[in-house]
Amino acid sequence: MSERIATRCVCCDSADLARSPAVLMPFVANRAFGWTPVEITPDWGLRTLKTGMAYPLCASLQCQVCGLLFLDIRFSDAEMAALYAGYRGADYAAQRDRFEPGYAAINAAMLAHVPDTGPAERFLADHVQPKPRVLDWGGDTGENTPFRAAASAVDIFDISGRPVAAGARRVSREALAGARYDLVVLSHVLEHAPEPETLVREASAALGDGAILYVEVPYEGLIAAAPQSRDLAPAKKYWHEHVNFFTETAMRSLLARCGLEVAALQTRAFDSLAGIDRVMSVAAKR
Repeated sequence: MSERIATRCVCCDSADLARSPAVLMPFVANRAFGWTPVEITPDWGLRTLKTGMAYPLCASLQCQVCGLLFLDIRFSDAEMAALYAGYRGADYAAQRDRFEPGYAAINAAMLAHVPDTGPAERFLADHVQPKPRVLDWGGDTGENTPFRAAASAVDIFDISGRPVAAGARRVSREALAGARYDLVVLSHVLEHAPEPETLVREASAALGDGAILYVEVPYEGLIAAAPQSRDLAPAKKYWHEHVNFFTETAMRSLLARCGLEVAALQTRAFDSLAGIDRVMSVAAKR
């Protein structure tokens, strides 16, 4: 981890950041740090603090160069492992439901939802060779992996440990050493990543000659409504699992820093039960 509290943009490395106070949602704080909200009452005997509920403080940062809107806290590897262990499994859902009543029902519906990989496959069709060898980095079970039915091989690298879909196999980091693929997928991963540049560099190391890195992230509502604004930090009052809100400029800057050229980029409507209604899709190459 390069910084516990970010002082530079994690996409373009600018130090020109706007800052505004925010809170870290209780579920994330509890799962990553073991923190719980607390009520400050008169019997605490505190003369300079007001009574009321106390929640974990953080800050919303927006880069004034590329527009990335992001959480100042950058989770460590151990904290990320704690946050995403058994992701969306029974224990995860039960813990989250205690902080966010109703989540367990939403989670069950999301797990039963049949994903549609068609839009991603159509976007990539002109950039990916037939029957590609695919690596889905952070691909969970592989249900959302583009071209899974048509690929010559589908490998999933993910920390969740959930059983993978038919036609896919789970691989370890060690197994990826020296492996090369025609398509490497980072779908709905970078918005969670405390160090997105490190993650892109690691994943793109598996690109073969002429291969494509496919990145898909939520095109968050705050960004979509004002993509050129650099005054969005005050509007972002809380942070949950998504710690990076990407503009197109931020995404291009990040990929360029990793030695990648954008071959195609689009934003489109997205059918999600998790409150995501638009995504940004990017095809990049060396």
